[in-house]
Amino acid sequence: MTLAVRYTSARTLDTAPVQTVPPGPGDVEIAPAFVGICGTDLHIFHGDMDARVSAPAVLGHEMSGRIVRVGEGVEGWAPGDAVTVMPLRWDDTCPACRNGHQHICQHLDFIGIDSPGAMQQRWTVPASTLIRLPDSLPLDQAALVEPTAVAVHDVGRAQVREGERVVVVGGGPVGVLIALAARAAGGDVRVVELNAHRRSLAEELGLSTWDPAATDVSALVSEWTADAGADVAFEVSGAQGGVDTAVDVLGVRGRLCLVAIHSRPREVNLHRFFWRELTLVGARLYDRSDFEKAVSLVAEGAVPADRLITKIVPLTDAPAAFEALEGGGNVMKILVDCTDEAQGAVQ
Repeated sequence: MTLAVRYTSARTLDTAPVQTVPPGPGDVEIAPAFVGICGTDLHIFHGDMDARVSAPAVLGHEMSGRIVRVGEGVEGWAPGDAVTVMPLRWDDTCPACRNGHQHICQHLDFIGIDSPGAMQQRWTVPASTLIRLPDSLPLDQAALVEPTAVAVHDVGRAQVREGERVVVVGGGPVGVLIALAARAAGGDVRVVELNAHRRSLAEELGLSTWDPAATDVSALVSEWTADAGADVAFEVSGAQGGVDTAVDVLGVRGRLCLVAIHSRPREVNLHRFFWRELTLVGARLYDRSDFEKAVSLVAEGAVPADRLITKIVPLTDAPAAFEALEGGGNVMKILVDCTDEAQGAVQ
């Protein structure tokens, strides 16, 4: 048996022993070290994804750990290897897969949502999902590789180029990671964020920020760009005001990358799209190249993951950590320590 954090019903989590799954052919068994709690996990916790998540469900997909066992036929991996997981299983038969877009397979199994996740002491996954981590990268920082891969994919979808003016609307964990990835790609970046704590953290990381409650962001962009407007905007806030800002700041032929999940339809100024020939792109998940780039960004310090970790809690305290994250503002990333040493191995 292994100890796991399980979603059982809306706003209810527990920590309980679950059956250890031995690695079959092509699988590996991992001892997760650290698992991040993300916005999707909170959506599950709130009961918003009950149509998709089968309770009791083991959560978690932002992780790092080490291999403990390999299944038959697995080559190139050995016990002790440090890894993270690209938590996607696709069918390779649907139209999306046949057109080379396996990461948005029309029958995608997102591991940690559609099937058991990493918030447990032992976790078995296909070897094909593994991403190697450098031995020099601390495992707590490596748990941020997955959300960094999201940011890398977003920046790639928006095609951020050297010297372009970039506005990131929303300075939470994903927004800050997008800003850092855009900066690494050569963008000149501004972060728009209401919360003072998040603005302060972004500024400590060398990012310039604007408070939309205290100033006219569109006017600032006009001044910054000599009336040209931004080349790229990322909507990461999930709010109507964020949508409005992201559209308003763009210049002629600007690109809007939609990152946030909006639970209901939003009004969009389509006349602005017509008048300035704007482009809207959606961005969801990542592919292997995004993950490999993310590993490099975190390992090299372009993404200072240690500065984004607010606190680390033992697996048995994970339910309380979910409640702490609901307050949002003064918390960036909470990691769950799943190591045996953190709470004692379950036999």
